[in-house]
Amino acid sequence: MPDRNRSTRPEAEPLSWARDDIEQQLMFRGGRFTRVNSWCSFTLAVLMTGVFYAVLFPFHGNWIAGSFFFDRNRETPACIVFLSCWSIAILGLKWSKLRMQRRSLQLAVVPDDPEFVLTPQNVDEVFHRMHERVDDTRQFVVFHRITSALSNLRNLGRVTDVGDILRAQAETDESAMETSYSLLQGFVWAIPVLGFIGTVEGLSVAIGGFGGVLASSSDFEQIKLALRGVTGGLSTAFETTLHGLVAALAIQLTQTGLKKGEEEFLDDCSEYCSKQIVSRLRLMPFELRGDE
Repeated sequence: MPDRNRSTRPEAEPLSWARDDIEQQLMFRGGRFTRVNSWCSFTLAVLMTGVFYAVLFPFHGNWIAGSFFFDRNRETPACIVFLSCWSIAILGLKWSKLRMQRRSLQLAVVPDDPEFVLTPQNVDEVFHRMHERVDDTRQFVVFHRITSALSNLRNLGRVTDVGDILRAQAETDESAMETSYSLLQGFVWAIPVLGFIGTVEGLSVAIGGFGGVLASSSDFEQIKLALRGVTGGLSTAFETTLHGLVAALAIQLTQTGLKKGEEEFLDDCSEYCSKQIVSRLRLMPFELRGDE
């Protein structure tokens, strides 16, 4: 006899964190939820920086491409490129991990039967359905919330505590999400600062050379030639500021869009828990007496 509590609707393909997480695929230890493994993003940044300079090298005589090499600027452009690549690696990894987390919202963990009521006695059925759909519930935001709430329901039998636990876990997830952007926000601050440092360095070199010419020569033609060198040096110096500002702006805009998507995902997780769990709860008789 078929179990009427079992859904007859075809389920989405089961999720495997060990198989689908991008960092696991790259042979690194995957960060929990949408957090990024720093060593994985660092390694990708090194590779991306190498590819960037390999692609530009044939064109290093060009005015734009040459501004990234040491013959016109010192090490500052390389630092800007590296931090920019590291930021891009973090954003790319987080985007991939967020996509995987969103797939978990397509999986139902309670039967479709509208008469199904979630109680301490049938909590194990929900746990069983979650483990059928994902390999590790601790690695998925929404299933981790549900596991925490239903474990309390099974152990204490208090339906009224489930909503409070889900809300508390939602606040914890929001805090964790903010923390996961800390390194990226540091890079967004550091990249334009590096640009300013490169500019100051270039200015000091150009002005120092011009001062040396003034001290050693009174010939007006030599002073004119030196002044041309100063103006050329000023142009080169300001290139690093341009690099830093453009890179920081692009990273900040991309981060803002990704963070907005992650905030919407957390809101969707709360809505999922409300529909799948909270709406299936009923107050127990002893809780009703307590309310009276």
